[in-house]
Amino acid sequence: MTLPLTGERTVPGIAEENYWFRRHEAAYLHLIGHCADAVVLEAGCGEGYGAQLIRTVARRVVALDYDELTSQHVSRAYPQLDVLRGNLATLPLRSGSVDVVANLQVIEHLWDQEGFLAECLRVLRPGGKLIVTTPNRLTFSPGQDTPLNPFHTRELAPSELDEMLRDAGFRVDELTGLRHGKRLDSLLDGRIIDAQVEVALSGAPWPAELKEAVESVTVEDFDITSEDMDTCLDLVAVAVRA
Repeated sequence: MTLPLTGERTVPGIAEENYWFRRHEAAYLHLIGHCADAVVLEAGCGEGYGAQLIRTVARRVVALDYDELTSQHVSRAYPQLDVLRGNLATLPLRSGSVDVVANLQVIEHLWDQEGFLAECLRVLRPGGKLIVTTPNRLTFSPGQDTPLNPFHTRELAPSELDEMLRDAGFRVDELTGLRHGKRLDSLLDGRIIDAQVEVALSGAPWPAELKEAVESVTVEDFDITSEDMDTCLDLVAVAVRA
């Protein structure tokens, strides 16, 4: 059974959601090497597709989510995962028990981001890694004091994420940005995001051209680099517990 599409989480297998799914999948594939042969906690696993992807290289993956319906779905859909239901403010794991904490497109949903990072530091073994992606505030909610997405509590600019990770006691080994590649920049005159938002807000049927463009998106349509971080779409970080 597919989870309902509420706008809070990305769900695979839905044609109209393919752009966002592939955008998130590109980040998972970029970061998955850090999870090889590791015990991984995905803190905020959502639908579970990312945790399942990580499981292809990891020794063990604990998929944690607060939502009961989501946790039940992940248990049924991905039996290779160890699924826990719990609050990210108090991670239900022993101190120093995991090699990697994965937190992709989640930290922007949390009210106490600093407290969450303290919990990540606690459950990681010395030398363990925290891998994070989150929307770039400068491009996701430009010029706004509060996030445009009603499910987001606080979005971060590149310098803010870097500072927050360091203040929490991590060493930041990578801070890069995900952006559109050349093909995506040319689709719909570069308006593929705006066009989707306009349809969602209006409730109108999807134009055939927009649906075709969204369905055509693949992970190869995204680049992840350290260039011009202020204009990237998503921030991608790898931080290490000393």
